[in-house]
Amino acid sequence: MALRHLRFFPHTLPFTPKPKLNTNRFSFFNSSLSSTATLMATPRKVLVPIADGNEPMEAVITIDVLRRSGAHVTVASASPNLAVQALHGVKIVADSLVSDVTATAFDLVALPGGIKGDENLRDCKVLEGLVKKHVEDGKLYAAVCAAPAVVLGPWGLLNGLKATCYPALMEKLASYAASTSESRVLVDGRVVTSRAPGTSMEFAVALIEQLIGKEKADEVAGPLVMCSNHDEEPTFKEFNPVQWTVENPPKILVPIANGSEEMEAVIIIDILRRAKANVVVASAEDKLEIVASRNVKLEADMLLDEAAKLSYDLIVLPGGLGGAQTFANSETLVSLLKKQRESNKYYGAICASPALVLEPHGLLKGKKATAFPAMCSKLSDQSEVENRVVVDGNLITSRGPGTSIEFALAIVEKLLGRTLALELAKAVVFARP
Repeated sequence: MALRHLRFFPHTLPFTPKPKLNTNRFSFFNSSLSSTATLMATPRKVLVPIADGNEPMEAVITIDVLRRSGAHVTVASASPNLAVQALHGVKIVADSLVSDVTATAFDLVALPGGIKGDENLRDCKVLEGLVKKHVEDGKLYAAVCAAPAVVLGPWGLLNGLKATCYPALMEKLASYAASTSESRVLVDGRVVTSRAPGTSMEFAVALIEQLIGKEKADEVAGPLVMCSNHDEEPTFKEFNPVQWTVENPPKILVPIANGSEEMEAVIIIDILRRAKANVVVASAEDKLEIVASRNVKLEADMLLDEAAKLSYDLIVLPGGLGGAQTFANSETLVSLLKKQRESNKYYGAICASPALVLEPHGLLKGKKATAFPAMCSKLSDQSEVENRVVVDGNLITSRGPGTSIEFALAIVEKLLGRTLALELAKAVVFARP
């Protein structure tokens, strides 16, 4: 039977109470939406396995976005311990071990990428048995980046299907799948595949549509402030431009706290470490492990009091209401930020943090800035809030989870140059490769 091919092109996604879904070139083949996305009173159960070496952006974005839909997401470690060492030094703490969830019936299994991590997932016999039974039972399954070629293909779960994966692995994928595509997200029957960290948010929204329905996908997509056009190279609006001068590698502080937006924190850390910056992740709590806004558990490198003894070229705050409130109440962090401004060093914030941390402490005085759409009314200067990323002298601000990659790339451009920023944009398949 011929494949049914429906392609959706990107469109502008304004922040409205009832947003339209930004599909960003989803491709659908033999979609099983009608049979798998019937609304149920009980939350859908999702398994996201992780292992040492997985891509942290792909894992955390998938978990975060799916939890926004009300799905019950279990993060299960295929490594010996709950604490998983993802790529780029990001530490994620799983909810359970894979061996502990073999008796659970899931509605969806979604695999993050990262070649080494995916090799660990592929070689986990317990996980292989669980996923193969899941597929035999007619359930949804999904993979992003390296996972289609490194895990699903060798397990025989792409036979006769159309799929996509990380660009450098397309030839390998072609040896397993019936055909391949360069679509950012592709649905063929009960399997959903996607390309890279930069397509993970679209991937996760597509999973919601397949799992629950388009109305819920639209509802979740709007507040993410997703990018509407990946054909354009990422850029930012700049005022009072100055040359950011730093040592190489630049030293950057990223504080995190209970209630921080895990997507924003992980994307910032990941992109900046790809740029070879020296990124210190510091917990503003009394222990290294924090529980972020969607209950993803992250482990910091050190406590904030210890980190405050060092000096930084840049301090950058992720958002999240709970995390931003903790930042605003931290005398240590506020003092660091004020010293940063006074010494003409660089500082920045995204989402709720410009409005809840920088504004109340006078750190936006005389500056153009933006923030999460619902928080922009708290800014004293609202003239440039519609811009996705705003740079004013030594300050950089941005809007929300869906602008985090652009925000991080803008930081790379200011610190290390546009050439590297564009290389990273293409490497994570945020901009068209």
